[in-house]
Amino acid sequence: MANFFNDNPSLKFHLNHPLMKKIIRLKEKDFADKEKYEFAPADFEDTLDSYHKVLEIVGEICGETIAPNAELVDTFGPKLVNNEVIYAPGTAQNHETLTKAGLIGMSLPREYGGLNFSMVPYVIAAELVSRADAGFANIWGLQDCAETIHEFADEEIKKEFLPRFNKGATAAMDLTEPDAGSDLQAVQLKATQDEKTGQWKLNGVKRFITNGDADISLVLARSEPESTDGRGLSLFLYDRKDKAVKVRRIENKLGIKGSPTCELVFKDAPALLIGSRKMGLIKYVMSLMNSARLGVGAQSVGIAEAAYREALKYAHEREQFGKSIIQFPAVYEMLSLMRAKIDATRSLLYETARFVDVYKAYSYIQEDRKLEPEERNDFKYHSRMADVLTPLLKLFASEYCNQIASDALQIHGGAGYMKDFPVERLFRDARITNIYEGTSQLQVVAAIRGVGNGTYLSLMRKLEEEKVKPEFEFLKSILVELTDRFEAVVGKVMELKNNELIDFHSRRLVEMAGNIIMGYLLLQDSHRNEEFHKSAEIFIRMASTENKAREEYIRNFEEKDLGNYKIRFD
Repeated sequence: MANFFNDNPSLKFHLNHPLMKKIIRLKEKDFADKEKYEFAPADFEDTLDSYHKVLEIVGEICGETIAPNAELVDTFGPKLVNNEVIYAPGTAQNHETLTKAGLIGMSLPREYGGLNFSMVPYVIAAELVSRADAGFANIWGLQDCAETIHEFADEEIKKEFLPRFNKGATAAMDLTEPDAGSDLQAVQLKATQDEKTGQWKLNGVKRFITNGDADISLVLARSEPESTDGRGLSLFLYDRKDKAVKVRRIENKLGIKGSPTCELVFKDAPALLIGSRKMGLIKYVMSLMNSARLGVGAQSVGIAEAAYREALKYAHEREQFGKSIIQFPAVYEMLSLMRAKIDATRSLLYETARFVDVYKAYSYIQEDRKLEPEERNDFKYHSRMADVLTPLLKLFASEYCNQIASDALQIHGGAGYMKDFPVERLFRDARITNIYEGTSQLQVVAAIRGVGNGTYLSLMRKLEEEKVKPEFEFLKSILVELTDRFEAVVGKVMELKNNELIDFHSRRLVEMAGNIIMGYLLLQDSHRNEEFHKSAEIFIRMASTENKAREEYIRNFEEKDLGNYKIRFD
C-alpha cells in the first residue's frame, strides 16, 4: 500500500511552516543536546530532516501494517480473559511494530528514551495513524499521558515511569465514572493515604475508560473526604504491575472497536500522587484534556481524509447512466466541499499545534532559567491562543469528520451501507469524535469565552493584516466583511447582558468565529501554495453564506422568543 505520509503533500506543507524554525529552536533549547546524545540534531535543518524521516517511517507502517489490519481488528476486537484485556492480533502487531520503530513517547526528552519531537510532527503522526485505523489511534495516542507525567510529576516518578513508554508501555486516563461523565467534579472514586507509610490507595469504579487495562494509568480520584467539588480531586498514577484493578467488562461499541473501552473496579489499588493534592482536575486533568482534544482533532482529520479518499476512488470507478458518477455536479460538489473542509480543519489543527508547541517549549525553558520579559509575553500569548483554539478545533474537526464520513457513505450509495467497503467502518468510527473528550456542546461552552472576551476577534484582526497575493484580495475582502459583521452581532448579543440568551446563541457565534478564522488560515495557505486556492474559495464562500444566515437568525431573535424553546415535561 501507499506510504501515508508521502502520498499527502498537505502534511509536508504544514511540517515546513515558517514558524517551525522558532518552534524547533525553542524545543531543542538551541540544540543543547547535540553534545550529550549521538543522534541529537545539530541545527534546524538537521532537526527538520529527522522529522521528515521519522514521519516517512510512520507513513510506511500505517500503509503497510496498520491499515491492512483495520478490518479484521474491527471484526474481532479485544477480548476479556480472566479480567484482563487481550488485544486483537492486528492491534498487538500494530503496537509491536511502532514500539520497535521507537515511536512511543515521541515528544518525551531524550533522557527518558523519547525523540524530543515538537507537537507538530507528533500530531502529524497521530493524523496518519488515525487515517489507518482510528481505533488503534486511541491506544497509540494515549502516550499523551507520558507528557502529563513529564510536566507535573516529581523527578522520582519521571525517572521510573517515563522510560517505559519507549519500551512499549501502554497508557490510559481514568477519569469517567458511572455518575461523572462530562461533570468530572462529581468524581467519587476514593483516594486514601496511610498516615504511617504515606501510601495512597484507590477504591471505586471507573467507566468508559479507553484502553483501561493499560500498563500505566492516570487516575482522577477524591483525596479530600469532606469535599464535593473539583477542589477535592487529585491525580494519581496506577501501575498495572500491582494487579489491584479488575476489568469488569469491555463495552460493545458502535465504532473504534479495536480500542478496548473498559469498566474498572479499584480495590485498595496502590497509587502515586502526581503533583500536589487538590490540583487534579483544576490543573492537571485540564492540561491532559487539552492534549486529548488536540489528539481528537488529529483523529478527526485522519478519519475524514480516509473517508474522502474512499469516496473519491469510488466516484471515479462507479458508472451510472453511461459515465462515472464523479462527472455529476451533485457528486463533485460533495467531494469539493469535503476536500475544502478537510483543508480548513487541517489548517486549524496545525495552527493550534504550533501555538501549543511554543508555549510548552517556554514552560520547559523556564525550568532552567528565568524567561526574559519578551519571552514571557510570548509565552502568555501562545498559551492563551492554544486555550481558545483547542475547543474550536475539537468542535469543527469532529463535526466535519462526521459530515464527511456521512457524505462518503452517501456517495457509495447502497454499497456503502454494506460491509464490503471500508467506508461503513469509517462512518461508525467517526461518530465518537464529537462525543468523547467533551461533547461538541461542551466545546462551545469552552469556546464562547473567546467570543465574549474578544480573543477570537483579535486573532481575526491580526490575520487580516497578513499580506495576500493580489489575485486573492477578493477573498480577503469577504473575510473582512464577515469579521465586521461578526463584531457587530457579538456586540448586539452581549449588550443585552442576558446570560441565557448568550448561551442560546453561543453555538452560532462560535461557529461564525471558526468559519472566519479557518477562512483566513486557508487564505494564508493559498499565499504560500496556490494548491489551496480552490479549497479557500469554496470554503470562504460557504462560510459567508452560513455566517450571514446565523447573523440573520440572531438579529431577528428577541429575548421573549426563548420561551418557545423551553419545553416542559409534566
